[in-house]
Amino acid sequence: MFNGKSIFISGGTGSFGRKFIRILLERYQPKRVVVFSRDELKQYEMQQEFNEPCMRFFLGDVRDAERLHQGMRGIDYVVHAAALKHVPAAEYNPTEFIRTNVNGAENIIAAAIANGVKGVIALSTDKAASPINLYGATKLLSDKLFVAANNIAGDQATRFAVVRYGNVAGSRGSIVPFFNKLIAQGASELPITDVRMTRFWITLEHGVDFVMKSFARMQGGEVFVPKIPSIRIVDLAQAMAADLPHKLVGIRPGEKLHELMVPLDDARMTLEFADHYTIVPSIRFNNVDADFSLDGLGEQGRAVADEFEYRSDTNPHFLTVEQIAALHADIKP
Repeated sequence: MFNGKSIFISGGTGSFGRKFIRILLERYQPKRVVVFSRDELKQYEMQQEFNEPCMRFFLGDVRDAERLHQGMRGIDYVVHAAALKHVPAAEYNPTEFIRTNVNGAENIIAAAIANGVKGVIALSTDKAASPINLYGATKLLSDKLFVAANNIAGDQATRFAVVRYGNVAGSRGSIVPFFNKLIAQGASELPITDVRMTRFWITLEHGVDFVMKSFARMQGGEVFVPKIPSIRIVDLAQAMAADLPHKLVGIRPGEKLHELMVPLDDARMTLEFADHYTIVPSIRFNNVDADFSLDGLGEQGRAVADEFEYRSDTNPHFLTVEQIAALHADIKP
C-alpha cells in the first residue's frame, strides 16, 4: 500500500523511525519519505545510511505547527513517533512533556487534516493505560486526541488510529543497552528495581510490521494492541549475564511494578483478533458507521470477557531465560 506514496515520520531519527524506514525501503517503492526531527546530527548520520532519491530530511519540532504544515504537504501517510519518553524525567519536567506529547499531537492532527493526509497512526505506550506517571498521562491525552481527531476531520477522508505496545527490545534508552553498557564496562553486578517486575516485550521489527498492518486494518479511531510476550526483569538480567549477581535498587519515580495495555474498564470496548486486540472508540463519529469487528484486512474479531485485562504479569505468554537470550542475540539495530 506504500508503493508510489509519500510517507512522513515524526521523530524519524529514533530507533523506531530508522527501523521503519529500512523496512519500508526494502519492501516498497515509496514516492517520498520525509524524516521529521529536531536533531541535526542524527539526521546527518541517517543521510549517510539512507541516501535513496526518495528520502527527505526536515529539521523541525512537533511543537512548531507551521513547520509541520510545511513538512506534510503532499503526504499520504503519517507515522507519529516523536515524543519525550523518559519516565523519571517527566516527573521533574512535566511542562516540557506536555508541550511535546500533548501540544505536539494537536499540531500533528491539525497539519494532517489541513494537508488532506489519508491515514495517521500515532505510536503510544503501555504506560498510557491507567497511567500513574506524567509520561503515561501525556500519552493517554495524546491517544484521546488522535481518536477524537476522526470526528474533527468530519467528511474529510483523513483517518487517525493509535498503536500501543510495550518495551521495545534494544531500543535506545531501554534496559537492554543499559545492561550491555554495564557488562562491557566490567560491572560486578546488575541493578534490578524489583524481583517481581514484569514487562511486555516486542522487537523493533515486530513493532514496525504491526504499524504497517495497522494502516491497512484501520477504519479510524481504533487503538491497536499486539499480542506480545512478557518477560521477568530478573530473567532478562540472567539471560544477558548469567554470572553476575543482582543488586536491588528500588522502583524509579513514576514506574509500575507490572504493565498494562488493556485496562479492565476498556474491556467492554475491546475486540480480540488472532494476533492483536482492538480497543474501539467510545464515542461515535459524524458520518461514520464502522463495523470494527471486521477490519480493513477482512479479519474478524470477537468481544472479550467483561473482566478482561491485558497485563504483563498475567499474560499467558512468558519468554524463558533461553528464549530471551536467543532473542537478544538476534536483535539488530
